[in-house]
Amino acid sequence: MKTMITAALFALGLAGGALADPAVGTWKTQVDDGAYAHVKMAPCGGAVCGKIARTFNDSGEYKSKNLGKTLVIDMKAEGGGKYKGKVWRPSKDKIYIGKMAVSGNTLKLSGCVAGGLICSKQTWQRLN
Repeated sequence: MKTMITAALFALGLAGGALADPAVGTWKTQVDDGAYAHVKMAPCGGAVCGKIARTFNDSGEYKSKNLGKTLVIDMKAEGGGKYKGKVWRPSKDKIYIGKMAVSGNTLKLSGCVAGGLICSKQTWQRLN
């Protein structure tokens, strides 16, 4: 009986830790090449990943060929709301060194080349 209670408490602790990650949720990207997306961030292994959930342009919501694709890849928490991993930029179809910083309802994301010397940045807003 004690073993079952301990296992249940351990499982709840793991679930609570995943839910407590400040990056988990749905975020609205900035406009890039005339479109923006809603990205659903969720735990993936020991990191956080973000998949494109909805896409929008000047005409409203549309069905992009990128729906369901992973945009934020293996972002590992470094503490203080900061993360390191990779980011995919659909318009260039390239994966870059990625960094993220979450503060409240704002997520700052950057994709970099040349060892982090040249970066493209976006600020996303939390939807939920």
